[in-house]
Amino acid sequence: MRRFEEYEPFVITVFFLSVIVIAMFSVHPVVVFLTFITGILFYIIRNGKKHIRSHLFFAMLFVILAVANPLVSHNGVTVLFVINNNPVTLEAFLYGINSAMMIVGVLYWFRSFTQIMTSDKLLYVFGIFSPKLSLILSMALRFIPMFRNQAERVKDAQKAMGLYSDDNLIDDIRSNMRVFSIVVTWALENGITTADSMSARGYGTCKRTNFSDYRFGRSDIILLITDILLFIIVIYVSASGHLDFTFYPSVSYSGRDTIGLIGSIAYGILLMLPVYIEIRGNIRWKYLMSKV
Repeated sequence: MRRFEEYEPFVITVFFLSVIVIAMFSVHPVVVFLTFITGILFYIIRNGKKHIRSHLFFAMLFVILAVANPLVSHNGVTVLFVINNNPVTLEAFLYGINSAMMIVGVLYWFRSFTQIMTSDKLLYVFGIFSPKLSLILSMALRFIPMFRNQAERVKDAQKAMGLYSDDNLIDDIRSNMRVFSIVVTWALENGITTADSMSARGYGTCKRTNFSDYRFGRSDIILLITDILLFIIVIYVSASGHLDFTFYPSVSYSGRDTIGLIGSIAYGILLMLPVYIEIRGNIRWKYLMSKV
């Protein structure tokens, strides 16, 4: 039984893009709350009790965002209390909580995205649309660890030569600037060497082919079609005004009709797709392990 991260990378990318686009352009509390809850749930299912610091950071961020808005924005007609002649309104307080849930929920989904979509998967997805862009990204990602390792080697060589002898800020700045200059020169020379090597091997003389271990299966097609259909439903319902919500000057909203309810349910199903896949995969794995 496949885990969500084992699906075809293009399908995974389409899902995350669908969720993030809807979440970032909708302020309806139902949509925001679903994004927030399922984002946390999916992250916990995948990581268990790990990454406690991440949860603490997101909790602090949520509190800061929720409290900051009513203290900064004084719009709204329902005044709760006054601080230094500045009214704190119910509408600003609700908007702060809603914005905090939206931002933290999207960050949770982004965190899961970065865990699932490794560099090779991202290169594969970009390679579908633009092989040249994929090549540039692969070279850039390759140069990052090379640049760091070369900087460490140069710094060690500089220390061995006694160029870090003075223990003061000015000496550190000069030494680090010297290391940076050397490494940049090395990177430029390495880039020229790479370009000459690619030219000697005939790069660009014919159509480029790609090697990939990823293949579309039946489950990938089903997930992709389901994702696209649910995304279209939610976008249609939102664009037709059935998921409109206004905080200022007073709270007013739609979504109480049948079409708005359908849009909310469709979005909830969309968000629960990876959660269901992960739970099903975990149950299947535990069942198979119990048979060993």
